[in-house]
Amino acid sequence: MSATSFSSFTAEPRQGAPAAVHPRETALTSADLAAHLRRAGVTDVLTDTAHRSAYASDASLYRVVPQAIARPRNDDEVAAALAVCREAGVPITARGAGTSVAGNAIGPGLVLDFSRHMNRVLEVDAASRTARVQAGTVQATLQAAAKPFGLRFGPDPSTHTRCTIGGMIGNNSCGARTLGYGRTSDNVLALSAFTADSEKLKTYPEISGADKMVEELRELIGANLATGRTEFATFGRQVSGYAVEHLLPENGFNLTEFLVGSEGTLAVVTEATVKLVADPAHRTLVVLGYPDFGTAGDVIPAILEFQPTACEGLDHRICDVVRSRRGPDAVPPLPAGTAWLMIEIAGDDLGEVRDRVARLVAAADAVDHVIVEDTAKAVPLWKIREDGAGLAGRAPSGLPAHAGWEDAAVPPARIGAYLRDFDVLVERHDLTAMPYGHLGDGCVHVRLDFPLDRPGGPGKFRAFLEDAADLVVSYGGSLSGEHGDGRARSELLTRMYSPDAINLFRQIKHTFDPRNLLNPGNIVDPDPVDANIRVSQARRVTTKLALAYHHDGGDFNQAVHRCTGVGKCRVDTRVLGGVMCPSFLATKDEKDSTRGRARVLQEMLDGDLAPDWRSEAVHDALDLCLSCKGCASDCPTGIDMAAYKSEVLHQSFKGRMRPRSHYSLGWLPRWSRLASKMPKLANLATALPGIRGLALYLAGVDSRRSIPTFAEKTFRSGFRAVETGKPVILFVDSFTDHFSPEVAQAAVDVLVGAGYAPRITSRKACCGLTWISTGQLDAARRILGRTVDELHEAVKQGIPIVGLEPSCTGVLRQDAVELVDNDAAREVAKATRTVAELLAATPGYEPPSLQGVRVIAQPHCHHHAVMGWEADAALLKKAGAEVKRLGGCCGLAGNFGVERGHYEVSVQVAEQQLLPALDAAEDGDILLADGFSCRTQATDLAGRSGKHLVQLLREHSR
Repeated sequence: MSATSFSSFTAEPRQGAPAAVHPRETALTSADLAAHLRRAGVTDVLTDTAHRSAYASDASLYRVVPQAIARPRNDDEVAAALAVCREAGVPITARGAGTSVAGNAIGPGLVLDFSRHMNRVLEVDAASRTARVQAGTVQATLQAAAKPFGLRFGPDPSTHTRCTIGGMIGNNSCGARTLGYGRTSDNVLALSAFTADSEKLKTYPEISGADKMVEELRELIGANLATGRTEFATFGRQVSGYAVEHLLPENGFNLTEFLVGSEGTLAVVTEATVKLVADPAHRTLVVLGYPDFGTAGDVIPAILEFQPTACEGLDHRICDVVRSRRGPDAVPPLPAGTAWLMIEIAGDDLGEVRDRVARLVAAADAVDHVIVEDTAKAVPLWKIREDGAGLAGRAPSGLPAHAGWEDAAVPPARIGAYLRDFDVLVERHDLTAMPYGHLGDGCVHVRLDFPLDRPGGPGKFRAFLEDAADLVVSYGGSLSGEHGDGRARSELLTRMYSPDAINLFRQIKHTFDPRNLLNPGNIVDPDPVDANIRVSQARRVTTKLALAYHHDGGDFNQAVHRCTGVGKCRVDTRVLGGVMCPSFLATKDEKDSTRGRARVLQEMLDGDLAPDWRSEAVHDALDLCLSCKGCASDCPTGIDMAAYKSEVLHQSFKGRMRPRSHYSLGWLPRWSRLASKMPKLANLATALPGIRGLALYLAGVDSRRSIPTFAEKTFRSGFRAVETGKPVILFVDSFTDHFSPEVAQAAVDVLVGAGYAPRITSRKACCGLTWISTGQLDAARRILGRTVDELHEAVKQGIPIVGLEPSCTGVLRQDAVELVDNDAAREVAKATRTVAELLAATPGYEPPSLQGVRVIAQPHCHHHAVMGWEADAALLKKAGAEVKRLGGCCGLAGNFGVERGHYEVSVQVAEQQLLPALDAAEDGDILLADGFSCRTQATDLAGRSGKHLVQLLREHSR
């Protein structure tokens, strides 16, 4: 075993890390603050260490632990919270989805999370093309509400599936289609907000409320007209600082557009009226190939002549990451070149759109191009761009890549030269980068491998940021092009603006917030850019790790810090597909998201709220993790929370008494082998009410769960080897052998029909899955190691392995490499196939006709995450089946949904997709579920039986 051991796990931060900066100390403890808030009528207040850890970071580099989190239900609670904090001198930070990469959604006092309750679309007015929404409304939710009217909200940042309208207002978000629809500030008609004094402020149709403050603001702008007219709105993506231009007399003193982009430092927005636009009838994607990113930038002025709605830049470095992580077919075919422009031409007249496309291609001077008129075929290409922030979490060097200099912008006409100079700057600082972004707007996103975890790392980070700021200013650019300044750039504003402008910002801030309570540390009187950096304060792990963490150099710290906070785990998979994160969808609690759990684990390494493996906050955050592995495939950063949970349980309980379920469910294969000697007696005993209840209690199993029936005869006991055909090892797992032997027999029949001679291992080989999921990793390694050794003998002879239970197949494909960690495990992983994968690779195999067969498919989470379900989908399509594929998790997830304390969440997860699909099923519809847990959940909660793929194929082969 080569699991790595680390030398120290001390309470001291890494050498060279700057001290944490706490913008404001208050006399109130977290408990005192919560008590005051509750007495004032704020009903949903959180102060436990798990939540405070989860909210200590957003999608930025920074860690600032809040005293409390409040999730307001209405305006009255917001006003009450402001009043309490004003009286106590507690800072307030408004937060949406927490996807800010600049560090402006975290704060040291009270965090107001609007996404939990104040998240509704209040009205869509098709006639006026407007919508009224609460601040916590997810952008995709607004889009869904507007779509029936043929309308949409114009700005669409890459985080549109989870970012909130309030967050977009805070940052003045833009997105890919700013060329067509403008920035958020161009699309907000009215705001309803509270000042720091709890005064209600409305900005349209006329300004009402906070009269004295508004009058002082008018006088302040009148005294600074020269500054306002010369330093602002120099180009479209000048987002840094306050948008003073909107307050100029010639612009009508537009308080609405001015407040957009103020990062919650001036007022707390609770509601907005936004403009909607009509979707064009036709969209065409043009992908242009260029020899390098700078050359792609040079042609931007020519591209803009054709009025694209989007013009995005993509570099080969990000495509290489996608291919390395998800396989060579994960990136759709691109035109020749190493850098690409993705250009959208849209309009209502298809002929006119095609004409513009043709002229664009002729003028673009590209080495190659691809035209995509089918919007469905364009989706995979756009997805690579949308996932950029997560995919760029590893730099070309292979080291962790960080935000910090994330979205600088220059006038589009100068973007090519800027990109070349930026590459020189990156090389001069001995860094590597993965650039992408909105080249048509002159805005570039980039993550860089700052050595933040090394001595002197924060100092190098600061040096680069200062040089990068000077470079972008030399091009007439903006430090931020859409994400705001936050903690990452506010200190650098003095390099972009004159002293007069900086002083104007201070006076504006004082006019709105004289006590500096609203999101302090941002824009005005900023925190240092290199203070409170999360990674720099990380402690090293002392204990020998059970898993190898190959993709992170054996470093648990690097593994956990893969999470950059992009928040894709908050996406509603009922609409957008995927699996991650079922527990968050059930509870809507940040702590129960993949990101929330990662933040708590990071706190275990970086902070002091959860200082070790056994911390209550760590186990609280991981408790509702289903170990579905959805994050391992769906999160663009490649985080694997199921593995981290196993490691935490292993470290926490090693040599200690464990929860009862670890001995019952964790040792299930062992108990199943004993029960198989007297299956009738075992089934009778577990069916008797008194014995059944006692057995469930002692096992730590919820009393509402059924106990699966042991097969009267295991598959192994009746198996007879087939002598003719191509040899294949049928991996008979414990679940199939003891509970569903008919599945294994169906597999034999299907494989024989395809020309194979199935064999099984000579003994009852086990993958150790139940030991892995309960964190008994030493035992799992021994069990799985023996299995790998035997399977390897077949692999050396060129014999493939085919698995039936997806979770066990996933162990052989992935976990064995991490846990057993030898060449045999790696070779076994490469030789292991699902049934569909094996049949797809079998020359001459034709599936039986499934014409007229209606299938409701519930892919097992591990099937989706580890092996991928594409081969199954292709086989069913080839057979002619009508398939409705469900996303999400079934909710049982092995031992999770069976354990006491998890039943309600297990049912809530099932209610997301599985149960509604079964309720809507028609007579004759077949539930296809290869996972034993998926079939068990359907039987338990809906009384429906499911079939394995091999059963479906055998039934229609007759």
